[in-house]
Amino acid sequence: MMKSMRTVFEAAGGIEGLERLAAAWHRRVMADEIVSHAFSHGFHPHHVQRLAAYWAEALGGPKLYSERYGDETAVVRMHSGNGEHQEMDRRAIACFDQALADAGLAGDPVLHQVLHDYFAWATTTTMSRYHRSPNDVPAGLEIPRWSWTGLQE
Repeated sequence: MMKSMRTVFEAAGGIEGLERLAAAWHRRVMADEIVSHAFSHGFHPHHVQRLAAYWAEALGGPKLYSERYGDETAVVRMHSGNGEHQEMDRRAIACFDQALADAGLAGDPVLHQVLHDYFAWATTTTMSRYHRSPNDVPAGLEIPRWSWTGLQE
């Protein structure tokens, strides 16, 4: 079967695969002295499930996040107003790359690259665009969709 016939969501193992990935990433960042600072104020008790739902929607799966939890505006506001944090972003991406292996998603080099590219893009653009204040984030944003060829306009 050609990759283009499946969504990235399907190739990553659906919601189960993304929950494994989210749990592995969360373990990695909580163990990282720099990235864990982002969670020092606490985090939602269902962070892993919510993150997996967000990734599912972003990667071509069902609209689990926006139907259950909120829109892109809410997500970006959560990640905004913390000043610039390139080193934290770099380390969060490194944790993600390691989590791909932890979750059993590193075997397919094409899938690995697409997931890496998505996470790196989201981390360094949408999630870090509004350094000054969450109030700068516009209302009504939709979760960006990512496919085998990158960002879908």
